[in-house]
Amino acid sequence: MAYKIMLDAGHGGSDPGAVYQGRQEKDDTLRLTLAVGRILEDNGIDVVYTRTTDIYQTPFEKAKIANESGADFFISFHRNSSPQANQYNGVEVLLYDKSGIKLEMAENILGAMGELGFREIGVKERPGLVVLRRTRMPALLVEAGFINSDVDNQLFDEKFDEMATGIAEAILGTLNLDTVEGPVYYRVQTGAFRNREYADRMLYELLDKGYPAFILQENDLYKVQVGAFLQIGNAINMEQRLRDDGYTTLIVTK
Repeated sequence: MAYKIMLDAGHGGSDPGAVYQGRQEKDDTLRLTLAVGRILEDNGIDVVYTRTTDIYQTPFEKAKIANESGADFFISFHRNSSPQANQYNGVEVLLYDKSGIKLEMAENILGAMGELGFREIGVKERPGLVVLRRTRMPALLVEAGFINSDVDNQLFDEKFDEMATGIAEAILGTLNLDTVEGPVYYRVQTGAFRNREYADRMLYELLDKGYPAFILQENDLYKVQVGAFLQIGNAINMEQRLRDDGYTTLIVTK
């Protein structure tokens, strides 16, 4: 399967993100995004970007760009910050929820960075983040160390090429596992529409209620589905929640 991945360099333009001793988050994220993208492209991935220059986009604009691109995955790069310099250090990956292939990819990216010496904070759920909540495809946000940590900055700079390669290989490795092993994911479908507008309405309604919903286009139908579960029991629980909320549902497999 040929994959398309949307890479997002956090912040940009008038929004520098976190700043430390003249170092700006928006610059680090763009540099890392482009480096990872080049490696993915060299390995046959169709890579698209929210930005390749120093421009400002709201989180909603970033999600809209991703949704309109038809990408299979959305990966956003950021750098963390703490109230005081050198208070914390480490890397973490944020997800809307811990389910499906995005969780495997997040864990692989975290492990790859840990091998370079970064402290592994973990994979965390952050359903309130717009770029994770509003994107229709599996989405990840990578916090590539604390920008006000001298330890993390040293690793970021001295092992930059290894870091970009490690992240890209973690992504590729996850996709290869998905292709070769073909795990079955159970999803809960709430509707199938020929009109994209109707599908979008249901999608945003579900997202506003906190459901991990997305749209899958198959042939001439836009299918609104929720979750991607390895265990059928988890899909059944989600189905019951949706039915209690008034939706007509159907459990489908990938």
